[in-house]
Amino acid sequence: MRVEDLKHRIRGIPDFPKPGILFRDITPLLSDGQAFRQAIDYIGGRYLDKHIDVVVGVEARGFIMGAALAYKLQAGNILIRKSGKLPYKTHRTTYALEYGTDSLEIHQDAIKSGQRVLVADDLLATGGTISAAVDLVKQLGGEIVELAFLIELTALKGREKLKEHSVFSLIQY
Repeated sequence: MRVEDLKHRIRGIPDFPKPGILFRDITPLLSDGQAFRQAIDYIGGRYLDKHIDVVVGVEARGFIMGAALAYKLQAGNILIRKSGKLPYKTHRTTYALEYGTDSLEIHQDAIKSGQRVLVADDLLATGGTISAAVDLVKQLGGEIVELAFLIELTALKGREKLKEHSVFSLIQY
């Protein structure tokens, strides 16, 4: 299955969650076992020889990508969650949204200093959320190998916020 075939399994939903937004719905791709496996194989294949220790998935759809990639790479799976969702001691970072702020947290013992980390999410848009995730990984001393995304919305220029890191996206809009 080609990347273009995978792209056709992503549904555009106009005016969701608010007017003017075209939401990229990955659930049709996820529900097609062959397509989901191929997407993970394409992305994960980049890292088979990169000695990834842990894959960090960002809430919520990033958990899906992160867990599948961690399995493929035989790596640990780390969760970055919204504030107040993790049960143990956490590090927190706050970041700007279009209107207001939000916070993300990671367990203080989730990553050991020097571990090789792949940060994964379903979508790169403006780069705000993933920048916050990068800050948390750095607080714990993780060595970021790359930031990996299923989809990138190139017009929103999220890569510009992430210049100090290598970024990979399988599908671009």
